[in-house]
Amino acid sequence: MSQPSLDTLGRMDQLLKLTADAGVEVSAAETALDDEMPQAARDALDRADDILAQLREQWPSMTPIERRMIGELARTVRARRDAVAARVPVRRVVTDAVAEVDPEQDEDPEEE
Repeated sequence: MSQPSLDTLGRMDQLLKLTADAGVEVSAAETALDDEMPQAARDALDRADDILAQLREQWPSMTPIERRMIGELARTVRARRDAVAARVPVRRVVTDAVAEVDPEQDEDPEEE
């Protein structure tokens, strides 16, 4: 059995670090939700999504061993990410508001 090259080990190390970074961001989102900070949770989830996207971009160039290992780990991170995202409160936007009447609105500013 041949030993993996240093290039292969370095690449695997990079991929593992990216996967771990995504997991750290998911943990940050969990903590933010526990601290009732939904916007911070959204931001952490966005960062996790960006890291997972980087891993997806590298997927075609991964070896079968890298795909098996990183794929399994990334699936776990993604499942955690989805569970946290489901807990983030939905933003509510007021769309039906009564306009306030400003008596000066219809006056010409130069009439003063």
